Amino acid sequence: MLIAWAVTSGGGSGSGNDDAKSGGSDPVESITPGPGGSGPAISQQPGGRDESDDENGSGGTDGSDGSGGPGGGGSSDGSSTGGTGTGSGDSPGAGTAGSGGGSAGQQVPAGSPLPECKPSAVQLSLRTKVSYGPDDKPKFELIAKNTSSTTCKADFGPKNAVLTVTEAGGEDDDPIWSSKDCPAAGGPLFLKVPAGATVIHTVDWNRTLSAPGCATPPSGKAGPGTYLLEAKAPGEPVQRASFVLAKD
Repeated sequence: MLIAWAVTSGGGSGSGNDDAKSGGSDPVESITPGPGGSGPAISQQPGGRDESDDENGSGGTDGSDGSGGPGGGGSSDGSSTGGTGTGSGDSPGAGTAGSGGGSAGQQVPAGSPLPECKPSAVQLSLRTKVSYGPDDKPKFELIAKNTSSTTCKADFGPKNAVLTVTEAGGEDDDPIWSSKDCPAAGGPLFLKVPAGATVIHTVDWNRTLSAPGCATPPSGKAGPGTYLLEAKAPGEPVQRASFVLAKD
């Protein structure tokens, strides 16, 4: 009985010591880190998730606005509008002003006190469209640039600034139309050319043929094909261009 009591007492004491250790350690481990770990973890994790969700949400919103929101639509509309604006800028009027850098000349009387432009002070050039449709009336532009510091007047009359049209590849080199053949008004046509400025004189051609000295021209009108255009003025180099009259 003494031996049994000793064994039992020793085992109980051992288990008591183990229980005390485990009991003492379990509450400390579960109580001390538990509230500290769970408290911050609960208060921090939801906050982190909210911020992360907000960031993700705002990122998604930004992404959505950037790709398809008003900003994207605005830039798309802007580029479209800008395209339209550019299209308008490329219209014949803007093209004339943009390419030639000038405007229609102001007519002045032949007796105007303005001096006549000297060939050395004026640069003459010629311009027309590359192609005209079946119902289009060709337009020829004589462009005069005054490179001097003095305003002057230039004669764009049909017998002074002579325009001729020749059929390319034709049987002869004779023009089929000339501005000097039989003009309605054969006198001078003076235009004011301001110093350092450029003026444009436009001549319309209705495709009719002409003959020198108002002689009877061949019947009909110029047909589809390629034509050569020339401009000649006293003291100026000959200016040349070409254009096409398209088929129906």
